[in-house]
Amino acid sequence: MSGVHVRSYRDEDLPRLYEICLRTAAAGEDATDLVSDPRLFGDVYAAPYAALEPERAFVVDDGAGAAVGYVLGALDTRAFEERCEASWWPALRARHPLGSAGDDLDGLLIGMIHGPHLAEEDTLREHPSHLHIDLLPEVQGGGWGRRLMERLHDALRAEGSPGVHLGVSTRNRRAIGFYHHLGYVELGADDFTRRLGLRL
Repeated sequence: MSGVHVRSYRDEDLPRLYEICLRTAAAGEDATDLVSDPRLFGDVYAAPYAALEPERAFVVDDGAGAAVGYVLGALDTRAFEERCEASWWPALRARHPLGSAGDDLDGLLIGMIHGPHLAEEDTLREHPSHLHIDLLPEVQGGGWGRRLMERLHDALRAEGSPGVHLGVSTRNRRAIGFYHHLGYVELGADDFTRRLGLRL
């Protein structure tokens, strides 16, 4: 792939954010066949960042204008959660009533829309910002993840953030190794997710 580069997010990238999110949602693998509604993963993990904090969204461009990876950040996690509660979740809750998808993965995601996870106070004291990063297989292993992370780290640092955190599936060992290589340290874990943080 020639001409690949990192750039700021643009509104026309939104459909690609949904696609990338879905194709990496199963602990880094494609989740297309795991859900009935292909937009649910993006509704939870990607689109609210593009809508509410687009200035902290960066993509890997394939050289022809298409996003093939992204990093999405929130400067103040608690403020971002409040903005989602006020202006992002209500429309989705109306579109997806609680219990409307049964007990499958769609139902789990709809449950998250109605009862979103809130960050732990002990995490936010030193790591008030957070991020999500996903890359399609064609740009994995080429240094583009590091470039994306550094771009967002620089932006958050310039805005005065002292630290950033993220959550990663306990099954995604490749991603965990990548974050450790960038200097992220363990902040906590449960059976499904590890929380990692970096002081900026």
